[in-house]
Amino acid sequence: MTSSLRPVLPLIRQRGLMLAWLGVALLAGLLLWLLAPVLTPFLAALVLAYALQPAVGRLQRHLRLPRALAALLVELIAMAALLGVLLLIVPVISHELPRLREQIPQLAARINDGLAPWLAQYGLSVRLDIAGIKAFVVKYLDASGEDMLAALLSSARIGGSVLLALVGNAVLVPVVMFYLLLDWPMLTGRLRRLVPPRHLEAVCGFAEECDQVLGQYLRGQLLLMLVLATFYTSALALAGFELALPLGVFTGLAIFIPYLGFGLGAALALLAGVLQFASLYGAGAVLLIYGVGQVLESFVLTPRLVGERIGLHPIAVIFALLAFGHLFGFVGVLLALPAGALVLVALRRVRRAYVDSRLYRG
Repeated sequence: MTSSLRPVLPLIRQRGLMLAWLGVALLAGLLLWLLAPVLTPFLAALVLAYALQPAVGRLQRHLRLPRALAALLVELIAMAALLGVLLLIVPVISHELPRLREQIPQLAARINDGLAPWLAQYGLSVRLDIAGIKAFVVKYLDASGEDMLAALLSSARIGGSVLLALVGNAVLVPVVMFYLLLDWPMLTGRLRRLVPPRHLEAVCGFAEECDQVLGQYLRGQLLLMLVLATFYTSALALAGFELALPLGVFTGLAIFIPYLGFGLGAALALLAGVLQFASLYGAGAVLLIYGVGQVLESFVLTPRLVGERIGLHPIAVIFALLAFGHLFGFVGVLLALPAGALVLVALRRVRRAYVDSRLYRG
């Protein structure tokens, strides 16, 4: 009886090990879900530190800088780049807000003059309240800097906890990221020593494969952002947009946030087009440019530069975005595709083990 069970024991041990790791993964997922609000800034700092760590290593090796100084320089450059991307919105808002105050009542009057008679032919009586729209514009869009500051302070008093959380995260993420960059070799060494020696080769192989997939994803994403920023800037400039450079660069760089970045860039461009040209040309040009850009991104650039590198199906991408966005909010959207790539590597290994097992071969 014992000899008959001997060939089955390795399979039983393998299944037991897989179940144990599955239990660990489920427990980790439960803890992540329960502690999501607390872990969000730490996860953001971890993702940024992982992306920036190679740059710190290169500075340390080639320029012979102390690791602390190299980490500080890389973090300052990254924060300056992020601030520069956010500041691209400032000229758009400052340039379009005066036009918005002037042209909203005019657009409403044009709609009344052009749309109301056409609808009246079909028995529909629709007219916009021009006086009410003007009052709304004067109340909300014609405020001085002092009035806006007072409104901001009032909102801060009402939502003080939200403001405090935002400020706390803005301070916490750079601090945590600096210490992660500083201690990255030590942390990875400690994690390596925690792995049982008999599983060290398999775990290190899995980690290296994940690192390769994530590295390919980051390089592909950066190249995609550069190409799209060039495309949108050039196309908007050819269409005659005064704000082609900030709109195009912002849209291209914001693509890093899937769907949300494109939507925000398209909304800003549509607003700028309608207010600058005060006709259907502006809206039509934006719809054409951003429609072509979306087709180019979805069917040509992303499959070649990103999708083929990490191998995620579009349905898997959408599911990952929704799931991680629900769990971790805005940061979860940033984590979705890298985490999806890691899950893909794990599933590949599980499939490989299943195909090589006696259960599959019979």
